[in-house]
Amino acid sequence: MTTSSLIENSQEYLQFVETWLADLPILSISQAKIEPAATALISVDIIKGFCTIGPLSSPRVNGIVQPITRLMSRLWQAGVRHILLSQDTHEPDAVEFGSFPPHCVRGTEEAETVEAFKQLPFFSQMHLLEKNSIATGINTELDQWIGQHPEINTFIVVGDCSDLCTYQLAMHLRLSANDRQLQRRVIAPADCIQTYDMSVKVAAEIGGVPHPGDLLHHIFLHHMALNGIEVIGGLE
Repeated sequence: MTTSSLIENSQEYLQFVETWLADLPILSISQAKIEPAATALISVDIIKGFCTIGPLSSPRVNGIVQPITRLMSRLWQAGVRHILLSQDTHEPDAVEFGSFPPHCVRGTEEAETVEAFKQLPFFSQMHLLEKNSIATGINTELDQWIGQHPEINTFIVVGDCSDLCTYQLAMHLRLSANDRQLQRRVIAPADCIQTYDMSVKVAAEIGGVPHPGDLLHHIFLHHMALNGIEVIGGLE
């Protein structure tokens, strides 16, 4: 298949996804039927190394810090008391560095939670999940935590990246529930999810991998919806 035919054959779908994303509803917590005692929010990789410093920091990702901070405050005020922070805390010799430049190594500033979260009065009550890969569901405390909180049947997933770590978490929560016949909601507010952008030119200059942020953001959000994840415009 040629590039021109791929673009032509995909145009109708891409136009559909663009409209679909633009039309996603912004819901209040009550409209979304959030039950505070049965709900947890999991924020993925909103740390300095993806927002403000280091080789993988991105202004696009930094742009969702404030929306997520506001959402955390709204949920806390509504009575949600389970907020988890899934964060890269890499070993210095992480195998993942074969695919990505070294980043967010344990003990460095890059691995620190963003200051906006630290300023929240309930920050000390958040639960940290350290991870050494893009998957929050692999070799972390996540499944153990879920097992210890059987009353939680709704998970709100936010963070970065739309097509990597956040996608992996949302899919883990959805597919593990499907496999175990659990009635679980996985909600993804699009205004609190983002990914980075790297042009073909820049990737060639630095030896990286091209990464069209807008395209992948749209497609992976839609793919979450195709798998039964509740993708909405936002929660207010």
